[in-house]
Amino acid sequence: MAKILQIETATAVCSVALSVDGKTVSVKEESGQNLHASKLTLFIDEVLKSAGVNYNELDAIAVSKGPGSYTGLRIGVSTAKGLCYALDKPLIAIETLKMMATGFQSENPGYIGLICSMIDARRMEVYTSVFDNNLNVLLPTEAKIIDETSFADLLATEQITFLGDGAAKCAAVLTHQNALFNTANFNAAKYMSALAETAFQQKNFEDVAYFEPFYLKDFVVTQSKKQQVQP
Repeated sequence: MAKILQIETATAVCSVALSVDGKTVSVKEESGQNLHASKLTLFIDEVLKSAGVNYNELDAIAVSKGPGSYTGLRIGVSTAKGLCYALDKPLIAIETLKMMATGFQSENPGYIGLICSMIDARRMEVYTSVFDNNLNVLLPTEAKIIDETSFADLLATEQITFLGDGAAKCAAVLTHQNALFNTANFNAAKYMSALAETAFQQKNFEDVAYFEPFYLKDFVVTQSKKQQVQP
């Protein structure tokens, strides 16, 4: 039975879980700004202690690879890679948007429509991907500016549930009767469990030395108004 430590830091949620044989056995998470740097390693310790598992008993480390917050992803991936190096364990990378869709599907097993995972980028832009109810990708991951015509072709014939922290701001724009919105948190490490177990069994591991998060867009440094004022 594989024991896999799972780390999710793509959004404001700092989430850690432990799975055994594809089943979640311990979870610790908290939502808030700038939590990852101060909380992540503490949460990892708490999750393992709660399950009575020590670091050397782990079989792999799984991490949410993005897209999402540049800073959050960097912290999560660097922590996961550090553990892999220290423990000599394989690294598993989980697509963040697919993890979210998997979470929704697991909580809504009778749902037969499409699933659109959304992560807030900025203004009316989101990182998004659309899946059918078997988690096959219908629209691949992209950075998309949402307007009233977005997803029009799919909404004309299919019910779509939009979820994630990018979905709420789109509700006022996507008003088609087939557009549904779910506000639950699916950016949670516990929703990696089945995906991580499958990757482990298939030996779908990353090269720890060269693996980088899937940022999708380049990090943009902005200046505050105070910094822009010249003396």
